[in-house]
Amino acid sequence: MKRETAWRVFAGEYNDSTFEIKGEGEMTPSYVVTPLGARVNRLFIVGVLTDVENISESGDLFRAHVSDPTGIFTLYSGQYQQNATDALTNIEAPAFVAVIGKARTYTPEEGSIYVSIRPERIMEVNADVRDQWILETCNSTKDRIEAVLEANKMSETNSHELRKLGYSRPLSEGIIAAIKHYENIDVSKYLTLIHESIQYINPSTEKLPDLKIDDNNKEEKKEKVETKEEKEPEDEGDDSEKIENTVLEIIKDMEGDDGASWDAITKKCEKAGLDKDPIEEALTALMDKGLIYEPVLGTIKTT
Repeated sequence: MKRETAWRVFAGEYNDSTFEIKGEGEMTPSYVVTPLGARVNRLFIVGVLTDVENISESGDLFRAHVSDPTGIFTLYSGQYQQNATDALTNIEAPAFVAVIGKARTYTPEEGSIYVSIRPERIMEVNADVRDQWILETCNSTKDRIEAVLEANKMSETNSHELRKLGYSRPLSEGIIAAIKHYENIDVSKYLTLIHESIQYINPSTEKLPDLKIDDNNKEEKKEKVETKEEKEPEDEGDDSEKIENTVLEIIKDMEGDDGASWDAITKKCEKAGLDKDPIEEALTALMDKGLIYEPVLGTIKTT
């Protein structure tokens, strides 16, 4: 079973989530569906680690908070996440951190749900990495807002129609689930989150991001998806392996002595005809297999 892509989501959106799709069986993943349709099993967040607290008598369960411009993520880490727990206890708060972790929920009573993160990896980073994450998350949030607006225009909303516009399968399915659960989604709230986040790193910013969807771009997306579907092989496992091999060869060509940046690798892979989601899935899979690693956050080298 391939590993889930880690979503970039602001705390302000993630904490508004009240819908979980629970997997059936141990091997089936569960998802937190955000109001903008991010179907989250794993997250990648960057912010300020504000505090770490031991909350168990045995001393093996910690609660921590990571702040971004829109709110606060809550993390729980224990003995089964030993590397993450060790990192939490060794980093002196406040500090900038990057976290990759699993979405988790707590339902104290029927009708209420609280979301948190179970960290898999925690790394101390600098302000530049935090600012770059904010910009990337602004773009991801904007894409989801546009997808919600497109879905609301449709006479019959379905994931297939969204995919024809170029949106990925996970996002298209998440949008449909979000619209059914949250009904009237207030996209203006999340547009404001984008604005506030941009202002956080650039206080002179006054204009809200333009949400006008370019028709030509939609046609390009549509053509791209149709071409992909025509060429898509029946065996998805073989397809994933081919993508991983392609990405690995590109990294070897680019890395040199110091490695290659994640963004540069992604751009070169896209020029080679790969889509963003499969690229990220391939990078994660290669990392899990031990074929690549991150000597510094955002920089990739082969082993």
